[in-house]
Amino acid sequence: QVQLVESGGGLVQAGGSLRLSCVASGSIFSINAMTWYRQSPGNQRELVASITSGGSTNYADSVKGRFTISRDNAKNTVFLQMSSLKPEDTAVYLCNAAVRTRATMYTYNVYWGRGTQVTVSS
Repeated sequence: QVQLVESGGGLVQAGGSLRLSCVASGSIFSINAMTWYRQSPGNQRELVASITSGGSTNYADSVKGRFTISRDNAKNTVFLQMSSLKPEDTAVYLCNAAVRTRATMYTYNVYWGRGTQVTVSS
């Protein structure tokens, strides 16, 4: 029904930047919140940043001032611009989206992508 695909991860040195993208596709009627999470080995999944369809944003304290979330509603895409990267930002970054499909017009269901690896070397 709905697929989310992340891209843009890679290996970067500390202090560098990366821009992640997540595209939602399928039988989409509308998307409410889109959210980036990250997970590293041995750690719980952590919310990084979220953005509503109206553009309201929320960030984890650990990334405030360094990461910026944005979205293109026409393209069902959410971005995460990451700057001043630190080794502790190393993780798999996953996005999710609260989506109404044409089959579930009155219900938002949450869909997840498979993630993209971000590795920051010191």
